[in-house]
Amino acid sequence: MIRLRSLAALFALTALTTGPLGCGSGTRDRGSTDPVVRSSGSGTGAGDPIAVTARKTRVKPKPISKTIERGLAWLAQRQLKGGGWGQGDEAAGMGHTMDGMRDVANVADTSMALLAFLRAGHAPNHGEYRDTVQRGLDYVLAEVEASDTDGLAVTKVTGTRVQAKIGPYADTFAALMVLTEARGQMRDGIANARLDAALKKVVKKIEQSQRADGTWDGQGWAPVLSQAMAAKGMNRAAQNGIAVSEEVLDRLEQQAHSQVNTTTRTFAADGAAGVGLYGGAAASAAARDSATTRKAKAEDMKARAKKAGGKELKSPDAPTKAEIAVAEARATQSDAAASGVEGALIANLENPQFIAGFGNNGGEEFLSYMMISETLVMKGGDEWARWDKAITSLVGGVQNEDGSWTGHHCITGRTFCTAAALLVLMGDRTPAPEAVIAT
Repeated sequence: MIRLRSLAALFALTALTTGPLGCGSGTRDRGSTDPVVRSSGSGTGAGDPIAVTARKTRVKPKPISKTIERGLAWLAQRQLKGGGWGQGDEAAGMGHTMDGMRDVANVADTSMALLAFLRAGHAPNHGEYRDTVQRGLDYVLAEVEASDTDGLAVTKVTGTRVQAKIGPYADTFAALMVLTEARGQMRDGIANARLDAALKKVVKKIEQSQRADGTWDGQGWAPVLSQAMAAKGMNRAAQNGIAVSEEVLDRLEQQAHSQVNTTTRTFAADGAAGVGLYGGAAASAAARDSATTRKAKAEDMKARAKKAGGKELKSPDAPTKAEIAVAEARATQSDAAASGVEGALIANLENPQFIAGFGNNGGEEFLSYMMISETLVMKGGDEWARWDKAITSLVGGVQNEDGSWTGHHCITGRTFCTAAALLVLMGDRTPAPEAVIAT
């Protein structure tokens, strides 16, 4: 039985605008590690988890809930033989024009499913679902490797619902996100090198296809969401040691800020289907991801200079004091600008109509909520605590009895909606650079 309750109606009953939930105003969580999930269930993975170095998160993550476990089990059971995922069943109201795509593997849906497993602590080298993740990554890697070096596409599979709704290159941007998050978690050095090569190929394709205004192909119903996925992927790649063009990163940050009026606290409607939630989620995510990259770069420069003992002339690879000062000033500026965008977003979170998005919950809403969670968790404090308590309660409350989630407009495929909903529930497990955690 599928629950048809609207997230908007539920959110109107929450206390987002009430007082603090125990976190003192201005306090900063020192961060935590994300422990490997240890499960006694057999699932569809293989055996017991393998020990692995824990990931860093901005806040101490909550334990994996039964709701999340059920969602992961549902996804694992629907992995296709080739390792990928199709879009799955859609809502009845969408008709039957895409029934043929239900079980056709595609990179976007597969990457979103893999992100959910990775965020829950499962990777090729550890976790109950490590074999599930390995097969999925093998599919994504094969698609990327088979793609040309010049075009932006990473797959020949076209005509999916996700592509139609958020842009034809959603697969490319989703692949970038999952490959970045899986980096270093393959089973051996050869496999890690293979992933790195594919990741660098995707980064290069995205760099050379970026327009002067910081965007890519604007087709689709709400391409601002895939634009934000690209910004998130490129920034996280840079944060994880992949060389990314500074010009590309600059354009991404500028484009994000061009989409918000911090005085009126409104977001651009172009590319967002006229839906404020999509525009707000996308702009705030890209702005914060950019600021996080700037902060991480400045801290890395300081660490390299310290390691070199401050002997600038004897250590040509060590940044100078002047270079560090410029990077720190840029990081401070980016953080302040991102905070301005977040201020506009937070003001809108008090409005149930803004939270409603298009009017009921579709994959675009789940994706927007995920982006908001990943943005606010980096900020921490009361706004994050209130948002997380409300949104996890609401999203968990509309889970289907079989463990999946279904959208009710536009992106309604169960694979994408289930994966995005799980990522909302695990917003506190968003990976963060050491520079942000230590702030």
